[in-house]
Amino acid sequence: MNDARKALREDLAPAAVIEDVNPRVDGGRFAVKRVLGEAIDVTADGFSHGHEKVACELRYRGPGDEAWRAIPMHSLGNDRWQASFTLDRLGLWQYRVACWIDHLATWREDFARRIDPEDLRLAAKIGAELVALSAKGAKGAERDRLSALARQMSEEQEPATLRGLAHDESLFALARAHAPRDGAFETGPFPAIVERERARFSTWYELFPRSAGTAPGAHGTFVDVEERLDEIAAMGFNVVYLPPIHPIGRTKRKGRNNVPIGNDRDVGSPWGIGAKEGGHTAIHAALGTLADFKHLLRSARLRRMEIAMDIAFQVTPDHPWVKEHPDWFRRRPDGSIQYAENPPKKYEDIYPIDFDTRDWRALWQALHDVVAFWAREGVEIFRIDNPHTKPFAFWEWLIGEIRREHPNAIFLSEAFTRPRVMHRLAKLGFSQSYTYFTWRVTKTELTEYFTELAQEDSREYFRPNCWPNTPDILPYHLQSAPLSMFRIRLLLAATLAANYGIYGPAYELGENRPRDATSEEYLDSEKYEVKHWNRKRADSLAPFIAKVNAIRNAHAALQSDWSLAFHPTDNDQLLCYSKREGGDRILVVVNLDPHRVQAGWLALDLAALGLVEDAAFVVHDELNGERYTWRGARNFVMLDPARAPAHVFAIEA
Repeated sequence: MNDARKALREDLAPAAVIEDVNPRVDGGRFAVKRVLGEAIDVTADGFSHGHEKVACELRYRGPGDEAWRAIPMHSLGNDRWQASFTLDRLGLWQYRVACWIDHLATWREDFARRIDPEDLRLAAKIGAELVALSAKGAKGAERDRLSALARQMSEEQEPATLRGLAHDESLFALARAHAPRDGAFETGPFPAIVERERARFSTWYELFPRSAGTAPGAHGTFVDVEERLDEIAAMGFNVVYLPPIHPIGRTKRKGRNNVPIGNDRDVGSPWGIGAKEGGHTAIHAALGTLADFKHLLRSARLRRMEIAMDIAFQVTPDHPWVKEHPDWFRRRPDGSIQYAENPPKKYEDIYPIDFDTRDWRALWQALHDVVAFWAREGVEIFRIDNPHTKPFAFWEWLIGEIRREHPNAIFLSEAFTRPRVMHRLAKLGFSQSYTYFTWRVTKTELTEYFTELAQEDSREYFRPNCWPNTPDILPYHLQSAPLSMFRIRLLLAATLAANYGIYGPAYELGENRPRDATSEEYLDSEKYEVKHWNRKRADSLAPFIAKVNAIRNAHAALQSDWSLAFHPTDNDQLLCYSKREGGDRILVVVNLDPHRVQAGWLALDLAALGLVEDAAFVVHDELNGERYTWRGARNFVMLDPARAPAHVFAIEA
């Protein structure tokens, strides 16, 4: 690796061409995403007119670097070039491609075709002039070697000796390294954002702190959450996500099951943020103090876990901002502040923020200060509520500003909305994104969607985080469903995606009761009341969840997304796919039918698995410990959802 010290010549017109540089997002408008220690493999088309050969170089620099480092790109044939570099620091990186006429390579190829001795000697003199130009760009011993080579090529008469000089690879490489870069062209820089590993691989567990208490009806605290950390860690989760922890408004507070007006005993929704006690930088007194919260953060870190915080930029009528900044809210014709609506739904307890306010600079700064406050207190993962309802430019600015001071910050976009909107949010800086997995159920739906996520160009910026359920969403296929369906959906999320999460106790205990037949809302939703979950129930899914997460934590193949490959089956209720990382290979077969035994033949893509045609190999089922010897692509499976919904095979060949 050398410093990119050789300037491109500006005294000659550009002649080289660079096209189709990859990876890049929207022509370089947005950054590609990687995590610490990964590489960026850059390819580009580089060529010129006529028969002139070209050379290409990859240049890159990391956060805080002034100088560009440079490495040569290698020809892949057909004018395609490739090189890669490793990312060893968090933050914003840049890379670019340079291409120029390689006169020495052009001359050498032409020289090799010459036969007549006189013709050969004349061509050698032309080559000597090119080498002499290289000598002018060199220093010290390298300059002396190239000057000597130029003289020898100019004076030597023996064809065999001249051919030997032209084929001296070390001298030729030295001459090319110092040759003028005629007709050079260089692309503008392309950005890459480098985050820590948890942006690529994370396992989320969502719980309401107020429901973490040990006694029925008792309001839970941060101390109670801390008492649960070992239990959650034992299930294999590394991120504990808490809904908003701020004071809850009292004016028009919702009652249980989203009743429009609650009573004095109702605790309200945590997303109803703001009361006389404070707003987005205050803590609900019943949960504890800031010191208690920071102790929880430290306790999680000791267990190699993190606390993710919910950022919901909305307020209740009691929030201090309503009086302090009335211009930040939209007014109705009668002069009252417009509450949130999604007809026919009404949220009278919530005031959305008006981002069209003329006081938008102060508003943006105040919202930035909220995130910065919690980042300074030690929070490094933020789940952003409904970011698609706020301007794109705001998020791009806020995330960039926070990352400048807190490069470890990870942002999850909770935007269940139109595809282009979700993708725009991912492009402008969100580390991870909620997905449509929650509603993708059939073999065709899952195959098409995850092929898009893992193999299309959008994977450069869109990192999926898959959730089978959320406090807002009890999808129809889980309503009144058996526990086998809960096992199926969890295993799919955990093995199809490197990032996934569950809405905790509700999923462990197979909570499947909708508020009504046409709703995805839970009956007796925890959003509106303190719940007491009997986590000791004999039918708890906790042991199964722990097993699946242990497999994820043990296998590097399941800790990234890009290697995902689907394999055909002759039964539409059997979904088969694999992932690889080096020598670690995982093959998953899932019975999508929660009620019946399903059987069928697999047609494995042996090349995708790194297996030799017709060779025997051993598959070890990590769920039940069984081993089978298979041979070739065609193999039979049978899965009973009452016993195990899937095989998760480690290939031991």
